[in-house]
Amino acid sequence: MYDEQQGSGHRPLSGFTVGVTGVRRAGELGELLRLRGAAVVHGPALRIVPPADDGELRSVTEALVVRAPDVVVATTAVGFRGWVEAARGWGLGDELLRRLRGAALLARGPKATGAIRAQGLTEEWAPVSESMSEVLGRLLGQGVEGRRIAVLLHGEPLPGFLESLTAAGGEVVPVPVYRWTPPEDTGPLDRLLDAVLTRGLDALTFTSAPAAASLLSHAEKRGLRADLVAALRHDVLPVCVGPVTALPLQAQGVETVRPERFRLAPLVQVICRELPHRARVLPIAGHQVEIRGHAVLVDGALRPVPPAGMSLLRSLARRPGWVVARAELLRALPGAGRDEHAVETAMARLRTALGAPALIQTVVKRGYRLALDPVADSKYADLGSVPGRAR
Repeated sequence: MYDEQQGSGHRPLSGFTVGVTGVRRAGELGELLRLRGAAVVHGPALRIVPPADDGELRSVTEALVVRAPDVVVATTAVGFRGWVEAARGWGLGDELLRRLRGAALLARGPKATGAIRAQGLTEEWAPVSESMSEVLGRLLGQGVEGRRIAVLLHGEPLPGFLESLTAAGGEVVPVPVYRWTPPEDTGPLDRLLDAVLTRGLDALTFTSAPAAASLLSHAEKRGLRADLVAALRHDVLPVCVGPVTALPLQAQGVETVRPERFRLAPLVQVICRELPHRARVLPIAGHQVEIRGHAVLVDGALRPVPPAGMSLLRSLARRPGWVVARAELLRALPGAGRDEHAVETAMARLRTALGAPALIQTVVKRGYRLALDPVADSKYADLGSVPGRAR
């Protein structure tokens, strides 16, 4: 389960577990996270319908070949390439490219620009900001009344974009280069959802709004939507690649974090910043202890800890310095039943994993406590919350 080595070296995400909901470029995102030390759980929330198999896209393409568009808005590089390749497979490639040469081509950003040029076409304009609102402003500023405007839909909602063009008199033709459906095999998605609900994840990533909406819908079918929302509000960090991706979560009252640039690398950088910042750091028995998702840093040395041990450690860390009774610790152990001996066994393994047995003190006939340093005790006293002591 753990791919980190014990020792002094650790990476930014060592000891944390991150979930990935996406399909496209999920492998790339997972690898970026693993390179930074994270354990990764992938549960695709969607299935992409291949353009060549999409009857709706073919019908739209045939209509645009018969009656050419005046403007084409290319919102996605992969989608644009897939559209042209699918058209070639249908025997419509040359006709589609001829129609596109006669249209004003607007590219959302540099990747879409590159895809346009790769087909021997030339874009008329692309916004530096890569913002669809800037594209909309340019179109409305030029006037769209009576113009036929083809807009590539890449699975993300475009709030108000199509409606604004239609209201201004444009004839809008949506081109569904990406269409999403629920995954055929929901097993990985169920495992991902369960990991969120049991707080087995520290963060959950979203790279498209449809993926977020699909996860919420799947949780609803299992009667777990409220539980999912609660986990994302309070315990599992939701990280979105951009503001549009976050919309389905925000509609549920879930606050998300996102990078300034809507790309995978900045997304990973946000996680590398946020998760260590949220980790609990305590001065215990002369050591600095940082509690992460499935591991602990003891004086900067990474110590992977079994799940049972992490459950005990989190219980102790909720009230550092206070004595926690065996019965309470037993309730924190999944599947332990009523045998308090399970607490002793798990505690022994926890101490071994930490490599510093003095971090946890046994209080005879009462339970266990973290050996919080006296200086830390004073800090708690200043806050009016002095940890209890063994007598």
